[in-house]
Amino acid sequence: MAQQFPIRFQEHIQLTSLGIQEANIGFSTLTMESDKYICIREKVGDQAQVVIIDMSDPNNPIRRPITADSAIMNPASKVIALKAGKTLQIFNIEMKSKMKAHTMVDEVQFWKWINLNTVAMATDNSVYHWPMEGDSQPIKMFDRHSSLQGCQIINYRTDAPQKWLLLVGISAQQNRVVGAMQLYSVERKVSQPIEGHTAAFAQFKMEGNAQESTLFCFAVRSATGGKLHIIEVGSPPTGNTPFTKKAVDVFFPPEAQNDFPVAMQVSSKHDVIFLITKYGYIHLYDLETATCIYMNRISGDTIFVTAPHEASNGIIGVNRKGQVLSVSVEENNIVPYITNVLQNPDLALRIAVRNNLAGAEELFVRKFNTLFGQGSYAEAAKVAASAPKGILRTPQTIQKFQQVATQPGQTSPQLQYFGILLDQGQLNKYESLELCRPVLVQGRKQLIEKWLKEDKLECSEELGDLVKRADPTLALSVYLRANVPNKVIQCFAETGQFNKIILYAKKVGFTPDYVFLLRSVMRTNPDTGLQFAQMLVADEEPLADINQIVDVFMESNLIQQCTSFLLDALKNNRPSEAGLQTRLLEMNLMSAPQVADAILGNQMFTHYDRAHVAQLCEKAGLLQRALEHYTDLYDIKRAVVHTHLLNPEWLVNYFGSLSVEDSLECLKAMLTANIRQNLQVCVQIATKYHEQLTMQSLIDLFECFKSYEGLFYFLGSVVNFSQDAEVHFKYIQAACKTGQIKEVERICRESNCYDPERVKNFLKEAKLTDQLPLIIVCDRFDFVHDLVLYLYRNNLQKYIEIYVQKVNPSRLPVVIGGLLDVDCTEDTIKQLIVVVRGQFSTDELVAEVEKRNRLKLLLPWLESRIHEGVNESATHNALAKIYIDMNNNAERFLKENPYYDSKVVGKYCEKRDPHLACLAYERGQCDMELINVCNENSLFKSEARYLVKRRDPELWVHVLQDSNQYKRPLIDQVVQTALTETQDPEDISITVKAFMTADLPNELIELLEKIVLDNSVFSDHRNLQNLLILTAIKADRSRVMEYINRLDNYDAPDIANIAIGSELYEEAFAIFKKFDVNASAIQVLIDHVGNLDRAYEFAERCNESPVWSQLAKAQLQQAMVKEAIDSFIKADDPSAYVEVVSVAQSHDNWEDLVRYLQMARKKAREALIETELVYAYAKTNRLADLEEFISGPNHAQIQQVGDRCYDDKMYDAAKLLYNNVSNFARLAITLVQLGQYQGAVDSARKANSTRTWKEVCFACVGHAEFRLAQMCGLHIVVHADELEELDDFYQERGYFEELIQLLEAALGLERAHMGMFTELSILYSKYKPQKMKEHLELFWSRVNIPKVLRAAEQAHLWAELVFLYDKYEEFDNACLTMIDHPTDAWREVHFKEIITKVANIELYYKALQFYLDYKSMLLNDLLLVLTPRLDHTRTVNFFKKSAHLPLVKPYLRSVQSLNNKSINEALNDLLIDEEDYNGLRTSIDAFDNFDNIALAQRLERHELVEFRRISAYLYKGNNRWKLAVELCKKDRLFKDAMEYAAESGSSELSEALLAYFLDEKNHECFTACLYQCYDLLRPDVIMELSWRHDIIDFSMPYMIQVIREYTTKVDRLQEAEALRAEEALSGAQPQAGAYAQQGPLMLTAGPGMGMPPPPPGVPYAAGPTPYRQSPQPGYPGMQGFPGGGYGM
Repeated sequence: MAQQFPIRFQEHIQLTSLGIQEANIGFSTLTMESDKYICIREKVGDQAQVVIIDMSDPNNPIRRPITADSAIMNPASKVIALKAGKTLQIFNIEMKSKMKAHTMVDEVQFWKWINLNTVAMATDNSVYHWPMEGDSQPIKMFDRHSSLQGCQIINYRTDAPQKWLLLVGISAQQNRVVGAMQLYSVERKVSQPIEGHTAAFAQFKMEGNAQESTLFCFAVRSATGGKLHIIEVGSPPTGNTPFTKKAVDVFFPPEAQNDFPVAMQVSSKHDVIFLITKYGYIHLYDLETATCIYMNRISGDTIFVTAPHEASNGIIGVNRKGQVLSVSVEENNIVPYITNVLQNPDLALRIAVRNNLAGAEELFVRKFNTLFGQGSYAEAAKVAASAPKGILRTPQTIQKFQQVATQPGQTSPQLQYFGILLDQGQLNKYESLELCRPVLVQGRKQLIEKWLKEDKLECSEELGDLVKRADPTLALSVYLRANVPNKVIQCFAETGQFNKIILYAKKVGFTPDYVFLLRSVMRTNPDTGLQFAQMLVADEEPLADINQIVDVFMESNLIQQCTSFLLDALKNNRPSEAGLQTRLLEMNLMSAPQVADAILGNQMFTHYDRAHVAQLCEKAGLLQRALEHYTDLYDIKRAVVHTHLLNPEWLVNYFGSLSVEDSLECLKAMLTANIRQNLQVCVQIATKYHEQLTMQSLIDLFECFKSYEGLFYFLGSVVNFSQDAEVHFKYIQAACKTGQIKEVERICRESNCYDPERVKNFLKEAKLTDQLPLIIVCDRFDFVHDLVLYLYRNNLQKYIEIYVQKVNPSRLPVVIGGLLDVDCTEDTIKQLIVVVRGQFSTDELVAEVEKRNRLKLLLPWLESRIHEGVNESATHNALAKIYIDMNNNAERFLKENPYYDSKVVGKYCEKRDPHLACLAYERGQCDMELINVCNENSLFKSEARYLVKRRDPELWVHVLQDSNQYKRPLIDQVVQTALTETQDPEDISITVKAFMTADLPNELIELLEKIVLDNSVFSDHRNLQNLLILTAIKADRSRVMEYINRLDNYDAPDIANIAIGSELYEEAFAIFKKFDVNASAIQVLIDHVGNLDRAYEFAERCNESPVWSQLAKAQLQQAMVKEAIDSFIKADDPSAYVEVVSVAQSHDNWEDLVRYLQMARKKAREALIETELVYAYAKTNRLADLEEFISGPNHAQIQQVGDRCYDDKMYDAAKLLYNNVSNFARLAITLVQLGQYQGAVDSARKANSTRTWKEVCFACVGHAEFRLAQMCGLHIVVHADELEELDDFYQERGYFEELIQLLEAALGLERAHMGMFTELSILYSKYKPQKMKEHLELFWSRVNIPKVLRAAEQAHLWAELVFLYDKYEEFDNACLTMIDHPTDAWREVHFKEIITKVANIELYYKALQFYLDYKSMLLNDLLLVLTPRLDHTRTVNFFKKSAHLPLVKPYLRSVQSLNNKSINEALNDLLIDEEDYNGLRTSIDAFDNFDNIALAQRLERHELVEFRRISAYLYKGNNRWKLAVELCKKDRLFKDAMEYAAESGSSELSEALLAYFLDEKNHECFTACLYQCYDLLRPDVIMELSWRHDIIDFSMPYMIQVIREYTTKVDRLQEAEALRAEEALSGAQPQAGAYAQQGPLMLTAGPGMGMPPPPPGVPYAAGPTPYRQSPQPGYPGMQGFPGGGYGM
């Protein structure tokens, strides 16, 4: 027979056959992170690429052109990590996207996926973990140990929770490869260098341990040989037995002297270590025992990379030839191999048990039979339970255990067997039945429930039938697990779980009578019935007729449940269900209309009787639903008028479904029924559907009800989008009717669609209180004249002013024309013009006035404009016309005024005064116009003078041409007049040239003669005088003053200006003075002479306002403030108020400034003037004048002045000013500065500003006005953002008591917030700790507990800290605080409440230590509280170590009911130490979980007999009968010895005891033993002993009883034989045995010997023996025996 190997070896693929070059198969180019993917980097030509082989589809490798230094595939998904230099990237191949990237500082030597989401990387100095989640960066785990310096890193391993990390490297030293490893603990943050070549972590659960142990396996080939080490790392889990360290030799063949381990994997399924060496050898080791199971060579080439092979729980690797190999455990062969080849049955059994493997059946059967034969039933049960494949778990095994008699005081072997099976897993069918029978008899069905939950029982129909008698629900669970459909349905029905019937019936294909079941459930639970019914119709094909189901609901009047059912059943809205839909709606409309409303609202159904439902809806008050269903207009109108019962939004949308005619009829009906109630919704409807219903129809509708309000709102919603003139007009009309004047204004201003004439006439007729709409219309559409006429005639002149001032000042001319047409007073017109000033066309105004021959009306206004310096030609034209008409020095105006339009004025003068026309034309050099007017009016002299002055050769050519009929008269005037009047050589030159050009020799001679000979005639001519003076100015300045004084008809202003230009200032002054041009004269003195004294004297002499004004400005520039102000006052000129105020303020001339501003205020009501006057009053402390001023009408900026006064600390003035403008905030601050704190608080209350309250409060605090400060503070603290600042302010100044009082007062405020309570708590902690506890007890829920916690901790208020921790549910901290500060914080009741809530169980034991140290007498109270939470074994060990077990005896008593071994042993030790043998006996009887033998051996040597008696009792309980009897004999406890011998059932032991009594001559005990051990003794032996020792008398009662017993047996046999004979003859039934009628025997022979059997569950030996009863009659000698036994 071929040898069977314990491993399975398989070659999966050959990489070279997939096109992978052998040169690319190596440690640096090929990676395998798991058995799913192999990744190879290769170079084809000049192109680098990465090949990914999916092991599930190896024939289709993935090739990607990727250049990288290293590539590793994710163990489970198509995610690849690439490394190029220091750059790392992770890509998702399937999604073709980059997931992460990072650039390392150091070069990565080795990297590896350690799980699905983490890459581990080793650099020269450190090891990092790089998680894939989010944007996380590589995390440094630990620094490399120096022992790995210079090593090549070949592997990196972690345990499952990554608490232990391992870096593996190799290096060449002394002609061999040395392995170096660094083991790092994450929790302890320490490293340990280890010599080793390969290693792995494993999780292993040892037998008897509750939790797995973390094992570290590593192999090393040192200079002395190879070793495999298996050790447990870290501290063993609580309750675990530590794993024993293993170290075994690793065998290397002689031919492999340089071989060393290179890879290791641990099979988690088989607990086997796979170790591979460089030379291709595979080693299998048992993880638990480190036993080498198998070794062989599987590859001739080095396997350089490995990974776990999940499919076989083995190892997979790649060798240098490209073979992908796997090795795994051959489950069918490994156990036989170990048994037969290794000859290690114990290991075979262990592996078979651990992995449930076949191959050791014979071993298990043999071991079981051996143990069972030895009476080691518990051990046999363990073997049977652990045997693989369940080979011993058969009915025969159960019968074997059932046949074993149960020893008194011991658990039956059967129950031991079942207990072991339950511990190990699930029982099979027969085991489950046999276990449950006695359990149900004892009424402990909860055990069965527990086993079912833990899946310990195999369920079957028989088990369900058995359990059903005790608990149908439990039986249901069994039936379900056993898949017994008919029984499951029956149980569901019996237990009321109808909702599960359908689901289960569908699942198993069972069909019960559903309607019957539904009726049944309806009687008991309608809600459950509803669910059941819904499940019946949940499918496309209902399981029962829906109408029948509805009838079932209606039989019980279950409307609600029926509704729910039908909603679910009819959700598909089929036409065939129309009747049911109607029925559903009908029942709800009659009983629950709101439900019907919801159903209709969801629009679930469309096939019901709509007309019928509509009527029901209306009766139920669901008008909306009724309208949705009505189609007849009469019905609709009847319902639609009740809009208060309808949703407006819905109603508006509803009208969209009506026709135009129906909609209008309904609207009319709604307005007719209740216009006040329905108007709003009618407007909404009209607005939405105005296009369909037509605007005219809707307007007519509202108008017929005279509902202008409705019309207004309707049109208001559409007017902005409509261009219909009628709509706009009607909207204006409705707005006027409803008083919406602002809206009228808006439409009139913005709309371009209305008929202006119609709107104008309507607005005039409407007689509105505000005429602005009419003004806007007339202004926009040029009805200004009509507007003015209307407003003036209706005494609405103020609106005329409003119009020209605010609406359209440019229309003033038209307005003035209109006012003139209605004979408005000139004063009114003048005032209007003045008010509007220059915002209109002067030409138009003049034209309008001139048309009405009222031009003179404009004279004052025009002159004022001229005075203001207006240069507009139109203004000067108009003024010229007026002067001409008035003959008011018009000639001078025309000559001197440079701004008028000469053509316009000249044209105006031609018919009135041609001479003036000539002057105008001459000024404007209107040559042709002047010539024409002179020719027409024969003004040749003027023409001649003009021509001479004009000096225009071309003009001379025009007038001197032959065609000019007026040539001769003109020449005469030139000669006689013009040239004699001029002495300008240029004039003469040009004239002479002109005459010469005209070829007039005779006229030229005349001209020259006149000039030369007769020049005295022209001595008064202006031009000659001008020429004389100008010539003197140019040639002889000394004679200028003479000419000025002698001549009177020259152009003084021009000459003076020329003189000024020639620096002849005195001559210029003389000219101005001579001609009374005083303003210019004083200007010369000021600007050029620079003598203000002369200027002042000149001003005094002429006393003119302009003169004083000029002087004042000059004085002001020279900072002569008082003199300047005096001059301004004399001039009555306020125009320079800005400069005056500025200079006066800069020189503090406040009194003078007051005088000036008082004058200025009379002339101009400017805001600046009045503002500065108020400030000047304040600066001069004229508070009475100030108060009087501000109390009257004024335009002063009082607020601004108040701020200035406040800034200048003029608080009294500021107080008056702030009070005047009701600026209570600033007033409050001012009052603070004045020390008027009560007033400041009152003002702050009026201001009600947080900032004001703060400032007043801080001021009051600063002046120790704490009562007022508190009043302010109460308004501040309610703002959480301000509380901190207030708190700091008080505390910085040391006013802690006052701050506390403030916050205490604020707690009662309605707006009290968490911050107040918190700050008060902190203040208490600092300054009034005695009040903090009370405060927290009242308001702990309203404080910021974390913040107060810190304050309490800083203040060392431990009791309060505990209170806060408790309320914040930080019970651990509360407990620790009480432990650390017991004097202040510990309270017994509180501590016991908190300790039960802590999360850290270590605090329990810390609390125990605290109580030991601090309150040891209360320790048991604490233990009682912690009893449900403590690990009692650990607790007992804790007190044992501290030697305080006696202190916690009450606790041990209270928890002994748990039958814990440690507790029992500890309490037993205490009882022994206390010599309480009664207590010890009670304890061991009640609780048997302790080491019986150890205790018995201890008590065996005790000095007290009662404890030695207990020792015997314990030996007896453990079936050590001989030891028990021997111990009793030593202590002469003969009664116990006899009882133990009787209980042992051993004839040998009983007879040995009799022999002992005979040896001791203790015949009484001999006799007693005869009766005690009656069933075990042989009568012949007893008779022999009695005869040999001559004690027949002592054995006679026994012999009599024996004879009686045997006699009775013979008699019964005879009777039975006789009965059988009779039965054979007569066929009669045998009667009851005669012995049943007999009385009791003198000595009872034990069970089965004449006594009825004991009740179930009571063992035969449990009752007292008859020997202890009073003796039977006829044996008086028995009364002499001691009642308590011999020798006791």
